[in-house]
Amino acid sequence: MLEAVNLTKRYNGAVALDALNLKIEPGEIFCLLGANGAGKTTTINLFLNFIAPSSGAAKIKGLDVCAHPLETKRFLAYIPEQVMLYRNLTGLENLEYFSALAGCADYSRERLLGFFEEVALQREAADRRVSTYSKGMRQKVGIAIALAKKAEALLLDEPTSGLDPKASNEFSTLLGRLSEQGVAVLMATHDLFRAKESGARVGIMKHGRLVDVLSTASIGHADLERIYLEHMHD
Repeated sequence: MLEAVNLTKRYNGAVALDALNLKIEPGEIFCLLGANGAGKTTTINLFLNFIAPSSGAAKIKGLDVCAHPLETKRFLAYIPEQVMLYRNLTGLENLEYFSALAGCADYSRERLLGFFEEVALQREAADRRVSTYSKGMRQKVGIAIALAKKAEALLLDEPTSGLDPKASNEFSTLLGRLSEQGVAVLMATHDLFRAKESGARVGIMKHGRLVDVLSTASIGHADLERIYLEHMHD
């Protein structure tokens, strides 16, 4: 579903991402770990075609995102650290608007409310302005938009940053549901605990390179922290 093939990005000679090779299958949650500047956000921006690679390719369903920018975006949903919604619109109005932009303009009010229920947002919240929402609620609207868009791949950049433990756990539960529906998830995060709990695999990035890939089923939290810190101290 998501594939990086020798994906490289340079800025004025400085390497931000160095020959990344990575494949994420449908239904898999892959978490990218690393310090600031490690190349996590660059990777996501390349898949989104926000920036062009210096060499290599980012592919979605086998299609190069540079050669097929509009077609590949139809398969994607993106949730950044701060989900950008229209604050003066209600949650339901935001969902309806962004669904229509994605080509899904025929949802009834009840179906839109159904998406809110799927992400554990109360119906009463649907008719409140987003300006009254907590960060966790805005993230849930982002997931609802992904569901309404029928996204096959989800890109996340620090989505649990600033969330309290309960909201962070609820977000992980939602990711699990998307995984069960076959959605491929690439999440950049600093949260080792959440990466272990949510991901099937984690990749550790350092100075633009993917230096290790681990199966979360084969390691414990303490092991992941130890391995991560060992790489950071190299």
